[in-house]
Amino acid sequence: MSKAADENFEFQKIIVVLGFTLLIIKYVAYFLTGSVAIFTDATESIVNVVAACIGIYALYLSAKPADRNHPFGHGKIEIISSAIEGTMIMAAGLLILYETVQSFINPGEITDELDIGLILVAIAAVANFAVGRAAIVKGRRNRSPALEASGRHLCSDTYSSIGILIGLVVVYIAESMGYDARWLDSSIAAVFGVIIVVTGIKVIKRAMDDIMDTADAGLLEEVAGTIRGYRHDDWIDVRNLRLIKYGPRIYADMKVVFPRCMTVEEVGREEDEINEAVCDKYGDSIEVSITPVPCTEGYCRVCERNCFTRTVEFEGRIEWTTESMTSPVERETDEAEV
Repeated sequence: MSKAADENFEFQKIIVVLGFTLLIIKYVAYFLTGSVAIFTDATESIVNVVAACIGIYALYLSAKPADRNHPFGHGKIEIISSAIEGTMIMAAGLLILYETVQSFINPGEITDELDIGLILVAIAAVANFAVGRAAIVKGRRNRSPALEASGRHLCSDTYSSIGILIGLVVVYIAESMGYDARWLDSSIAAVFGVIIVVTGIKVIKRAMDDIMDTADAGLLEEVAGTIRGYRHDDWIDVRNLRLIKYGPRIYADMKVVFPRCMTVEEVGREEDEINEAVCDKYGDSIEVSITPVPCTEGYCRVCERNCFTRTVEFEGRIEWTTESMTSPVERETDEAEV
């Protein structure tokens, strides 16, 4: 298990423990108050717990090394976990909307312990936000879709709790003044039921993008910038740079144009330099595959190497951009910017 994978797994344990604890707190608040809005918060916590348990298994499995049956590792399980979690979030939102409709038809009573319920929900909201933000930051840093999805789920739960708290404070004030505000309790639940459904759809879409290997523009820019920063004179051009993410692991593939007079040993050393440059930044979470391509006469004007095959004088190196480095098409060297 790599350091990043180990960090993700240990953090997910915290999320599981937090989920069980807050589930109990919120249902205590619901039974004390009878509030439909607090019921929506407690219902989403059930999803939090189940999703957290799925997430911890996904992180455990994704950390396993590649084997004969899974030559690229087990990282894709994190994407599946994220899709399941998104589906569960959406299902929870739909259940909340159903219960809200029922509460409009048959409104229940809000008890006198609403103030205690508000305090319990507020405590849960603070804990959710702190752990959720930390999970998102760690998930992004370690490139873990499962951990980031868990963090987003906790944060969406926090935002729901904040809105519910604000609405229930109004209900509490209205009830203390003798007004019937049960309709407001149900209305708050309906609004956040819709928000939870939308959050679930977004998580599912993100998972589908990962399953389809949708290009990560930010990560591509980072890797391309790293290669540009370590550029050697004999690295004439880079093209067809592609990245695939398998959970916390990244697989980079590219074609690099080298002078055709270089020996196999020299090309191997240059490939090692590119590997080291990328791995210095991303550690053991990235694997680089390089296809060396020998230059043609058209590259002489942009190649600095003093070799016997030169046909024209050197004019200047090719300007590498992320767009040109990711293009699968060989550039026209007589029109290349230098």
